[in-house]
Amino acid sequence: MEDLSLHILDVVENSVAAGASKVEILIDENISENLLVIEIKDDGRGMSEEILKKVLDPFYTTRTTRRVGMGLSLLAQASEESNGEFNIDSKVGEGTKVKATFQYDHIDRKPMGDLKSTFIALLTSYPEINFVYIHKDAEGTDILDSNDL
Repeated sequence: MEDLSLHILDVVENSVAAGASKVEILIDENISENLLVIEIKDDGRGMSEEILKKVLDPFYTTRTTRRVGMGLSLLAQASEESNGEFNIDSKVGEGTKVKATFQYDHIDRKPMGDLKSTFIALLTSYPEINFVYIHKDAEGTDILDSNDL
């Protein structure tokens, strides 16, 4: 994946596949601390401890349509290559939270990409899902809740 907006799209597609009715997407551009945080939280089925242990293995997937699941492992790799960290927390019946941090000015940090088009694609593809998009930067915090549209 060439940019972070495509990683976000991939993780949200996982949330949709897990039956989420609400997906929160947080992007925090904290330039003063040289940190970019991307966090995606859903209220889907969640994952068992057994699945959670395997989720970063690119040759493991719960999907029956293909034999590999590269999305989360590629996001983890992108995060770590830019001096960041990757965490995933999940509880069966409660949902999943994926958090990737990046050194903001790291030369290997992927570009953000076209977030606007990514979010429009999600809104039009899944109108039944409540998407909450939160973007923090030096100018403040912007929130878009699809329930308000």
